[in-house]
Amino acid sequence: MGGLGTNISSTTSFTLTGFPEMKGLEHWLAALLLLLYAISFLGNILILYIIREEQSLHQPMYYFLSLLSVNDLGVSFSTLPTVLVTVCFHAPEMTFDACLAQMFFIHFFSWTESGILLSMSFDHYVAICNPLRYSTVLTDAHVVHMGMFIIVRSFCMVFPLPFLLKRLSFCKANVLSHAYCLHPDLIRLPCGNITVSYIYGLFIVIFSFGLDSALILLSYVLILRSVLVIASREERLKTLNTCVSHMCAVLTFYVPMVCVSMAARYGRRAPWYVHTLMSLIYLFVPPMLNPVIYSIKTKQICQRICKILLATRI
Repeated sequence: MGGLGTNISSTTSFTLTGFPEMKGLEHWLAALLLLLYAISFLGNILILYIIREEQSLHQPMYYFLSLLSVNDLGVSFSTLPTVLVTVCFHAPEMTFDACLAQMFFIHFFSWTESGILLSMSFDHYVAICNPLRYSTVLTDAHVVHMGMFIIVRSFCMVFPLPFLLKRLSFCKANVLSHAYCLHPDLIRLPCGNITVSYIYGLFIVIFSFGLDSALILLSYVLILRSVLVIASREERLKTLNTCVSHMCAVLTFYVPMVCVSMAARYGRRAPWYVHTLMSLIYLFVPPMLNPVIYSIKTKQICQRICKILLATRI
């Protein structure tokens, strides 16, 4: 029976769902997606360039921001090809192995981003609640170790998912809800016993996203408690203002991720535009907004961008 499942799985292809209700508007939609991707690509490359060139930004927070930018580029590169092929060339068929590979990279980058946001919240916590120990707690070596731990943790959690799906037999109409492959979408298609895959998927979601978001919330509770002790109202606002970019990045990441997960698991009867909107927001908007948020709210990055723009005009 296991062999039969493997054979069926290895020859199965999946049909990606584009935007069937938008016939005639595919070119406009493709232009929008390319615009989002271009902003994401140029914005994140610009962030990496500025942090590399600006000596004042060679600090732990901006090292984490660099890692976030690299991760956002990875998210875009892993999703854009299938989305454009589905929308523009009406070629929704995707082989089983290619779908599993895309699923691996999407979830790997998602869990990596969650870990990066947690590390950035820890940076804010130490900088505000224990500033005297900041330089000893967040040394360059510690930042490198934290980055490596985030990447290794994400890899170890995502690695079993394709193999757990590979052992199942897919004998239903293999139509996915999005123009890319996600585990919550794939797990509803097998006709065999999905208990192990489902429980493992749920476990790693709770262990990663659940734990990371709880720790981020805890860090901000501790930060808020420390800030409220500051006597001056101006100093309180100035201190909190240093966290605005990170808070926006956290909300931009977690809110769409929770929505798309809920829609995939419990919203099968939801209107088509709910899945369409979630699929666009989940993987295209955060990589686009993160560089915009940090460019506006980080003084050094904003000043360097202004210099670059003025130089190009001259």
